[in-house]
Amino acid sequence: MTPDDLKNFWGNHIKIQVDKEDLDFVKAKDIAKEKAKELAEDPMLLSWYSGKTGEYFPKYECGTWDKPVWIIFAESRGADILININDGEYIFLYLSLL
Repeated sequence: MTPDDLKNFWGNHIKIQVDKEDLDFVKAKDIAKEKAKELAEDPMLLSWYSGKTGEYFPKYECGTWDKPVWIIFAESRGADILININDGEYIFLYLSLL
């Protein structure tokens, strides 16, 4: 994944810097959820990416695309909030719900 993969995301881009050496996926997800709740009452997590490990969700492999499939999945379902923690260490895409 490159920064260009996120540049065309049309929704809210929220960058967060977290200075915790023990930051793991669970802690990052909790931080992202709280930040997303500032923009939407009940945000739904659609996809995520870990820059630490290269892991992502959902794990769809369906051809060749110009951007990662986890971004395409979230965008196609209306994702409108992107939370980027520590410049790509963790990225979460949410859908705003009431």
